[in-house]
Amino acid sequence: MKKVAIIGAGPTGIYTFLSLLKNKIPVSVSIYEQAREAGIGMPYSNEDNSRMMLANIASIEIPPIFSTYIDWLRRQSEQHLARYGVEYSSLHVRQFLPRILLGEYFRDQFLELVEQAKKQGFEVEVHESCQVTDLQATPDGVRLWAQGEAVPDLFDLAVIATGHVWPDEDASTQSYFPSPWSGLMEAHIPASKVGIMGTSLSGLDAAMAVVIQHGEFIENDGEHCRFNLDEKSAGLKIVLMSRSGILPEADFYCPIPYEPLEIATEQAINNEIAAGSDGLLDRVFSLMVKEIERADPAWSERISLNTLDADSFTKTWFADRKQNNPFSWAESNLQEVEHNKRDKRTVRWRYVILRLHEAVQEIVPHLDEADSKRFDAGLARVFIDNYAAIPSQSIRRLLALREAGIISILTLGHDYELDVQEHQTVITAQGHRHEFDVFIDARGQKALKTKDLPFPTLRQQLQANGDDIPDVGHDYILLEPSIARGHIGFGALPYLMHDQPFVQGLTVCADIGAAIASAISKPALRPRRKLPFMDD
Repeated sequence: MKKVAIIGAGPTGIYTFLSLLKNKIPVSVSIYEQAREAGIGMPYSNEDNSRMMLANIASIEIPPIFSTYIDWLRRQSEQHLARYGVEYSSLHVRQFLPRILLGEYFRDQFLELVEQAKKQGFEVEVHESCQVTDLQATPDGVRLWAQGEAVPDLFDLAVIATGHVWPDEDASTQSYFPSPWSGLMEAHIPASKVGIMGTSLSGLDAAMAVVIQHGEFIENDGEHCRFNLDEKSAGLKIVLMSRSGILPEADFYCPIPYEPLEIATEQAINNEIAAGSDGLLDRVFSLMVKEIERADPAWSERISLNTLDADSFTKTWFADRKQNNPFSWAESNLQEVEHNKRDKRTVRWRYVILRLHEAVQEIVPHLDEADSKRFDAGLARVFIDNYAAIPSQSIRRLLALREAGIISILTLGHDYELDVQEHQTVITAQGHRHEFDVFIDARGQKALKTKDLPFPTLRQQLQANGDDIPDVGHDYILLEPSIARGHIGFGALPYLMHDQPFVQGLTVCADIGAAIASAISKPALRPRRKLPFMDD
């Protein structure tokens, strides 16, 4: 029986385990999870989130495990859901709910996975509160060290599914948090001037984690929201900031599963890649233009799409928001998307951009240096802004904080200085100095490189091969060094972001898991050999 190690029991690890089960070939599976409970994952854990933080994905989009998320929710009691502010009677497939609740779903499904796998003849070991500290590729498989001790066996396949990587809590102080997931949930934040770097959902989540210590949201009918600030917390002022000062839009209605693209198809994109890197970005943008014109000719004409290129399109995309007050824009956008949801109306230009981002992403590894910089500064920002639209309830809460006089937005511009001092953080931007008693960096996950790998031996093996970024194939199996080929599945999202800048979300986790699990039946997986110190 082949042996598989899954390092990390969050969504990627769970979907890998599920896909192994679907292969119907019994294997021995060892699952290592550094958290107290396997099957949840940091984005949905009770320790790293508050009940105010909403998952940015609804049941209709979540790949089911044994049951859909909505079916699981409907099996919960009204009292249990009420603990999270969720009304049983209001449940529906497009609803955004607290992350912690989604974590409960994954935990239950994981436990059922373990049970079903054993029934199907799998050998399963789950190691909780157990951190894998090193990996080594050998000619016969992969060695693991857990909690600093060598695991007395070799694995035919080791799956790195370690998920997001945030700075350690040790890097946090009482006045500075390098991420919202570096001790912020447990910290007491005084009613003072709080700066938050980032205006996306991560920034809003950080704001929610702070304000819930100083008051409460009153949400009666799901459409109206206000915030009551405690009298003793009158000094609380929160400033969200980013270079553009732009807020994300609210999540919009569209058909799911996605309708296929008509022009910028996989084949069309591959043809352009095969034609070479010279001019690749502009050629693919021409395909985008034709796809957008086909989907929404009226909008295309309104923005004079046929006069734009891959650079000016980005400026046009954000132009209206830059010319308006961000809170006024947010309120107007919220009303629009809620009206469209009630009428099940799809805004075609938004929908086609949403469908284009994964198709266009395929060109990223093939762009030359100049076009790569153009893409990062241009179309990438459009795609991220589009797919990172946030729950309407998050917008309502933001507007409630604005109405209560608690929150504001600061546009930094591209030339600013950040100075983290012992008891305060100072931002200097556009000739003005801004001082904050507490500062939270909420700019989200950064792409990581080989040098950032937490496994010293594997890191050395990759670096000795000259790999600045882990080299993986379409099945997410490590290609180099050759000694590791076929033995290590690389599903850790931060290390995939260089070639796949939009790799995110549960659907991607499911795709990665399915691709890696298929490798267990490939010939590249050679028979194991016992290590010298193993018992006979």
